Amino acid sequence: MSESTLIVIPTYNEKENVVTLVNQLRQNVPEAHLLIVDDGSPDGTGALANGLAASDPQVHVLHRTTKDGLGRAYVAGFTWGLARDYDRLVQMDADLSHNPSDVPRLLAADADLVIGSRYVPGGGTVNWGTGRRVLSRGGCLYARTILGLPLQDLTGGFKCWRRAALEAVNLPEIRSNGYSFQIEMTWRALQAGFKATEVPIVFTDRVDGVSKMSKRIVFEAVGLVWRLRLSRPAAHQEPHPRTKP
Repeated sequence: MSESTLIVIPTYNEKENVVTLVNQLRQNVPEAHLLIVDDGSPDGTGALANGLAASDPQVHVLHRTTKDGLGRAYVAGFTWGLARDYDRLVQMDADLSHNPSDVPRLLAADADLVIGSRYVPGGGTVNWGTGRRVLSRGGCLYARTILGLPLQDLTGGFKCWRRAALEAVNLPEIRSNGYSFQIEMTWRALQAGFKATEVPIVFTDRVDGVSKMSKRIVFEAVGLVWRLRLSRPAAHQEPHPRTKP
């Protein structure tokens, strides 16, 4: 029996991109269901998503009344998916920075957590300035060094989760957002003994819409890394008893 897949897509003011993204996902991963988690976008993204869902039974919409961060949106989307018994849950950006044609490669990889990585051979970024490249690379190195994690891309948000790994991270306890959310989720999965792997992806900076990056997101990640490190010994990758070695 094939595994059921849900792709979780948080949105806030993404009306320029959401239709294109949904159409491309339906072409590249026709068997998957999509969940658009809209944080009350004032530009009408939510209403646009409703129209997509009305015309396609594999598209769903979860409306949230306030914008309180990427992490909260993902937690809401993952919780929705786990309650409906999806076997695998994919997370990706709504701004077309993550290529829908890469989703099948994430689904094909044999791991409990598959990370679309910019920093393994074959991966990369497009349309980034020097400052952002240095910030991203440095942030990953900082987190990897302090936490002792054997992964290259700890801040990327293109991932595929098996439900057992998501259940183990204890979603109600997650309070982080942005970069720190990505780091904390991966850290918790590895601490629980699940297997993670990276597959190369090319991240293309958004063309339409406005970036959600802020200094607050960066500083939150810096502090969270130390809180995680001091909370328990460094993570290591050993197969969880419920997964294949």
